[in-house]
Amino acid sequence: MKQLSMKSVDLTQKNIKKIAELFPNVITEARDEYGKVTRAIDFDLLKQDLSDVLVEGEKERYQLTWPGKKQAILNANTPIDKTLRPVKEDSVDWDNTQNLYIEGDNLEVLKLLQESYLNKVKCIYIDPPYNTGKDFVYKDDFREPSDKYLEESGQVDAEGNRLFQNTESNGRFHSDWLTMMYARLKIARNLLRDDGVIFISIDDNELVNLRSICDNLFSGNFVAQITTLCNPKGRSQDKYFATNHEYVLIYSKSTLPKGYFSIEKEEVQIETEYPEEDENGRYRLLELRNTHREFGRHNRKNLFYPFYVNPANKKISLDYVEGFIKVEPVWEDGYEGCWTWDKAKATREMHLLVAKQNPSGMWKIYRKSYAEGATKMLKTIFNDKLFYTEKGQLTFSELFNEKAKLFQSPKSVDLIKCLLNTVTRNNDIVLDFFSGSATTAHAVMQLNAEERDKRGKRKFILVQLPEKTDVNSEAYKAGYKNICEIGKERIRRAAKKIKEETGADIDYGFRVFRVDSSNMKDVYYTPDKLKQGDMFDLASNIKEDRTGEDLLIQVMLELGLELSLPMETKQIEGKMVYYVAGDSLIACFDDNVPESVIKHIAAEQPRRVVFRDSSFADDSARINVEEWFKLLSPGTEIQVL
Repeated sequence: MKQLSMKSVDLTQKNIKKIAELFPNVITEARDEYGKVTRAIDFDLLKQDLSDVLVEGEKERYQLTWPGKKQAILNANTPIDKTLRPVKEDSVDWDNTQNLYIEGDNLEVLKLLQESYLNKVKCIYIDPPYNTGKDFVYKDDFREPSDKYLEESGQVDAEGNRLFQNTESNGRFHSDWLTMMYARLKIARNLLRDDGVIFISIDDNELVNLRSICDNLFSGNFVAQITTLCNPKGRSQDKYFATNHEYVLIYSKSTLPKGYFSIEKEEVQIETEYPEEDENGRYRLLELRNTHREFGRHNRKNLFYPFYVNPANKKISLDYVEGFIKVEPVWEDGYEGCWTWDKAKATREMHLLVAKQNPSGMWKIYRKSYAEGATKMLKTIFNDKLFYTEKGQLTFSELFNEKAKLFQSPKSVDLIKCLLNTVTRNNDIVLDFFSGSATTAHAVMQLNAEERDKRGKRKFILVQLPEKTDVNSEAYKAGYKNICEIGKERIRRAAKKIKEETGADIDYGFRVFRVDSSNMKDVYYTPDKLKQGDMFDLASNIKEDRTGEDLLIQVMLELGLELSLPMETKQIEGKMVYYVAGDSLIACFDDNVPESVIKHIAAEQPRRVVFRDSSFADDSARINVEEWFKLLSPGTEIQVL
């Protein structure tokens, strides 16, 4: 039987394994902090393997660096001994929902989700702190004393003398923010599907730095930088110009095809742009002649050929017919252009062609372009009133029936809907790990309700640090002691409102989880440090205040099972048995599980089964378990805590 590690995945060792497959000669050994020998990389050899010239030392190269970058990489790769615990009392429709709301530091949460959601998230939207000096609040606060920063960045000499003037806004301030963001984005990228996309709201404070780290982490797969008019009046407190815009940066995990972000045209636009109609629907006529003069008979010979038109009934032919008029792609000034279709396509699609004579008497060929499936590209300037910050504030305030601002400047639901609509479809997962007031959850539900007959089954995962509200704030006075309480209540209220207004049969629920220390005692991870005096306190390696459901969630995280999967509990001969997604996982964490229960579980032939060490009376009972599974369910993977 294999023992579960009960900690987040070690990304460093995972990366080393990948490198070892490509460059086995660069693998060496080193001792960790406990003196244990582990695999490591000889970076000098790796550099040489990746270079076609002799590598003799540091060379100047184009790169983004700052004091703390190495620490950010380490922070991202280091595993943690933590877990997520279910909070059913705060959840809505726990048994049926596929949406998640997770309370905790998002760096820790992203690590915990690495196995369960690796390459599964279609879209990430985040509205991170803009680094204005008022919004940088994280437990893993990487801000450090100025003297330490100056020493690491080389701005002081050996005696501590300052080498040049450095303002906080131009140095330490940016490094703190970069370190915080880099670690999170590095891990978040792993969760994206290959066709996944990330949208990041930001303003001018860190725009340049954010683009630099995203260029690095997303291999240059920059999609667009959208400028959003969010405050038409402008900020009067600004020093030089009244800022009235923000940005949305868009990156993809891999190169995406042209038109990937195009959206369907609205009905009003279709009625305006597609004025004609026949038995196949609404359409418009587009000139078949290429309207770009750089293309013509001289460089597109296969696209220059004649049509023949009957002037009486406007019938079109590609073959010469007596009395028909010859029509070629020639401009009014005599320039010999070309068609957009070759002759073979024109033959196949002849039923779409229409001939018309313009007022000057010249005949032209047009093609029918039907509205069905018609799409449009969004422009990189968003100036719709629905996207204004005041619209987001109004939507939030109306939900809570409060004039006072319980949450400052929430994003517009319509803005997030617009972004999600470009890339998400049925059953796609949307992740927001700076969820704030939970606008993203509101947007997902609203979009699902509007598209319930087409693809309205998107799922959301929201992550938010339970940052305490100020005791003097309106939120605190209204009874909301932290941001998570506001976010969860917003989802409940938004769900109720959307259901009342649309009647849509969609997922309005969400499961709540909270980051906590591991369910396992320290001895589980470092049994070699156990002292004789501790023996009586360690009859169990599981903490006394943890439930079977707590253990189940941590096991699911390690085994890579999504937290939205259906879970069921059954009593079998007085023992509690947990089922996840039918036969995907069966777990029993009770002590001294009788052989009859083991046989019952094995007979159901689960893919995986998990017990506690104490589920077996002795080694003989453990061996018997393995034998029963070999007999009744040889394909089952058996693991223990």
